[in-house]
Amino acid sequence: MDERSLRKLQALSNPHVEEQLLRFIKLCRPAKATVLDESKKDVEYVRKLALSTGEEKPLKLKGHTIHFDGPNDLARDTGSTKVLTPPGMRLSKGINTIGREEGLQEMMGLLDGTMAGKEMLVKFYSLGPPGRFSLCALQITDSAYVAHSEDLLYRQGYAQFKKLGGGGGFFTFLHSAGELDERKATKNVTKRRIYIDVVDGKVYSVNNQYAGNSVGLKKLALRLAIYKANYEDWLSEHMLLMGIHPPGKDRVTYFSGAYPSACGKTSTAMIPGQSIVGDDIAYLHVDETGSCRAVNIEQGIFGIIQDVNPVDDPLIYAALTSPRELIFSNILISEGVPYWLGMGRNDIPEKGVNFSGEWFKGKKDKDGVEIPYAHGNARYTMRLSELENVDPKYNDPEGVVVQGVFYGGRDSDTNVPIAEALSWEHGVYMGATLESETTTAIIGKTGVRRSDPMANKDFVVVPLSTYFTNHYRFGKRLTHMPKVYATNYFLKDEGKYTNMKVDKKVWVLWAEGRVNGEYKALKTPIGYLPLHRDLRNLFKAVFNKDYTKAEYEQQFSVRVDKYLEKIARMEEAFRAEPEMPGEFWEFLNWQKAELQALKAKTGKSVLTPDYFS
Repeated sequence: MDERSLRKLQALSNPHVEEQLLRFIKLCRPAKATVLDESKKDVEYVRKLALSTGEEKPLKLKGHTIHFDGPNDLARDTGSTKVLTPPGMRLSKGINTIGREEGLQEMMGLLDGTMAGKEMLVKFYSLGPPGRFSLCALQITDSAYVAHSEDLLYRQGYAQFKKLGGGGGFFTFLHSAGELDERKATKNVTKRRIYIDVVDGKVYSVNNQYAGNSVGLKKLALRLAIYKANYEDWLSEHMLLMGIHPPGKDRVTYFSGAYPSACGKTSTAMIPGQSIVGDDIAYLHVDETGSCRAVNIEQGIFGIIQDVNPVDDPLIYAALTSPRELIFSNILISEGVPYWLGMGRNDIPEKGVNFSGEWFKGKKDKDGVEIPYAHGNARYTMRLSELENVDPKYNDPEGVVVQGVFYGGRDSDTNVPIAEALSWEHGVYMGATLESETTTAIIGKTGVRRSDPMANKDFVVVPLSTYFTNHYRFGKRLTHMPKVYATNYFLKDEGKYTNMKVDKKVWVLWAEGRVNGEYKALKTPIGYLPLHRDLRNLFKAVFNKDYTKAEYEQQFSVRVDKYLEKIARMEEAFRAEPEMPGEFWEFLNWQKAELQALKAKTGKSVLTPDYFS
């Protein structure tokens, strides 16, 4: 460690930081350890280091770089991600665990000497705008790409660490990409491990570079915050925050929203005409007025780039095709120009460089499967401040008052495009029973229906019953209750989507109008449904499009049998979960009885909205 780094470390006057850093230097044995503060000079040092090491390469447009994770490190590895559990700690079925002592022993062995010949970067961040809702995070990594990503995604926190007064109230993330190949991608991916120590507030990650596994402050910090929040009095959620601005009206209504990966979360937060506060992770608190107040813990976007095109996502597309600081990952590069799946261009080159190395049209992998020119989980990383639709409150330490909540998954045959919960308790049930058909964002088979409570299943490090109970308790503390909505942008009929991607603008504007008392609705066992006339007027006003009664019935009919099948899946999924809150079963049993009664009365498996009018 050079004298400059030592001075920065000593200026914190924090024995907890010093002890951890000394311990991890001895363990990982880097050639050099560099402590970085929040100065422009140090932020620029990281960006230049990522280029000089070859972890990133410059592209044609100023500020654009490309990073490749390697062909076997392209998504979150849920199988290798485990919670370290001490004796007596119970987590829900489906949450990967390993005994704490066993896991620590394995991880220390993998990290032993893993930074030899490399530079250890020590970074300090604030999870959230510095203030009463923020948390401090220490990131230690040997990857300049990881540190550069975090400089784009998170607020600098060196000054916040000084305010700790020498205390240990911070999260720690230790990451090593491990041995790299000639493309600067991780070689030993079979030894990829991501272990979360909730007891000690630390995450250890080794032999990976894909940001979902390596960028500590993202989903790894989410797990630590969920553990902390669920033993305090707030919520840490996998949620967007956005301001909805109804056309012709001088108001903004803030919504949060939870969607599993590749289910429309970022594109919802980026709907034209609306403002984005954040697209991924939020901390929610009950404020002094009894309102739900939320902050985005991030200052940037790590977004899926597939299908970002000038028609469906004009604001993101414009940002990605103009000069600014951003990182592309795992797409095709040809002559310094980026190309990704679904970008709306017909002139895709037939050769270039992608996640597989040198690529040409028709190239096949070892199993004989043709390699696409870009990966389905390819990403872009950029600051929110680069976007013209960023909300003025995105950096407000007091956050925004949330008046509505969206829960949405990828569902081809059951849920309507939007339905309003009958109560907060019903809303928690909507979130708890969220399902989604899997995509390339997670390693494994795609298209499989997967239970994903609150879009948070992979990240919940407390028993699900505890997690749900705290949502019910949170609602009881609220004086001003947000309305809750289930959304589904992926409903199909005879194999074809029943709506356009851009139609989500109408669904969210309807929800915003409901929050402000402007629309009536049909009460059904699955929630309140929009009236055809209101959607027709919205489609005309927003898109100058005729929204027919046939389209309405196709999309908003209640598929009784499909909902009963879903209820059966939920009974199976949660029957063995100890100490499930009574509110959950009360609503499930009520909804099941109501739908069974409708089936018996009508003899129909599908009921049009008019039946409930």
